[in-house]
Amino acid sequence: MTNRFSRRNLMGVPAAELGAFLASLGEPPYRAKQLQHWICRRLAASFEDMSDLPKGLRTQLQSLAYLADPVVLDVHRASDGTAKYALQLEDGLVVEAVAMPMEGHTTLCLSSQAGCAVGCRFCVTGALGSGRNLRAHEIFGQFRVLMREEGLVGKGVNVVFMGMGEPLLNLSHLVEALNFLSETVSLRRITLSTAGVVPKLYALAKLPRRPNLAVSLNATTDEKRAYLMPGVARWSLAELIGALKAYPLEAGRRITIEYVLISGINDSLWDARRLVQLLLGLRVKVNLIPLNPDPRFLPGLVPPSESVINAFAAHLAAANLNVTVRWSKGLEVAAACGQLRGQLRVQAPSPPAP
Repeated sequence: MTNRFSRRNLMGVPAAELGAFLASLGEPPYRAKQLQHWICRRLAASFEDMSDLPKGLRTQLQSLAYLADPVVLDVHRASDGTAKYALQLEDGLVVEAVAMPMEGHTTLCLSSQAGCAVGCRFCVTGALGSGRNLRAHEIFGQFRVLMREEGLVGKGVNVVFMGMGEPLLNLSHLVEALNFLSETVSLRRITLSTAGVVPKLYALAKLPRRPNLAVSLNATTDEKRAYLMPGVARWSLAELIGALKAYPLEAGRRITIEYVLISGINDSLWDARRLVQLLLGLRVKVNLIPLNPDPRFLPGLVPPSESVINAFAAHLAAANLNVTVRWSKGLEVAAACGQLRGQLRVQAPSPPAP
């Protein structure tokens, strides 16, 4: 008797490969479109859910293939409705993803890596160190699971890659995942957040279709940025700003500049003035994010007072920058920006008994 570990995973398989697989079973070409529709748009959890496929084909698929969605290990739900999911991958690694109810829609925050090598001092994921890249089906699988668990199938959502990991260090798998996501979510509703991996920004710029871009800046001098974000210190602020100036933007789009405010480190009016100068000539909007503290992993780091935050924002606004203070959601369940950590590994699933 076959088991899951001898069957083919059809998650993350391009339409042409699905067609070839189904052709080997004697099925007509249109079956591949039906199958992909169920996987990418209807987000079916099993072949049995695919009601317009013949019963015989569904039975055959169950014996020869499977759909490898991450397994929900735990869900923590905050009073504001934010839900943080711990999701186990097939090799036992656990990543976290978040569903955030917003006014009129839900935003899903997905992870691109299990861990992160950038090592930002204000980020719990970075404090835990590097892990592996997630494959395309593992990235897309987070979306599928959250959409089903939150009752969002068929509804409009926004997607942000602001979870665990640096997306541009996993660009090839991320692009594959975007191809699947874009069948359900417009790329204008998907945002990729990067710490500023300059060569990969130029590679991203060459793609024919791109998601929205957010850049985690957080400092206005090279020295301070190297201290806060050692994993991207090899590229100067001048190089990063140069890449952003060269980045193609469609009409109506702006680059989001994310700036985590940390008391006594990057929150002075001198920092605000330098930030204005750095961003001259760029089509940007600025999100100021008060640090989400974690005494266990981020000792000694605290957010500024509300008055300091407001003064910093007011200076940017006075310079005609589009600025928003982003007060985090899900803080009470450690689901806010910079707080995702997952677990390095739990026991991998055992093969089913024959």
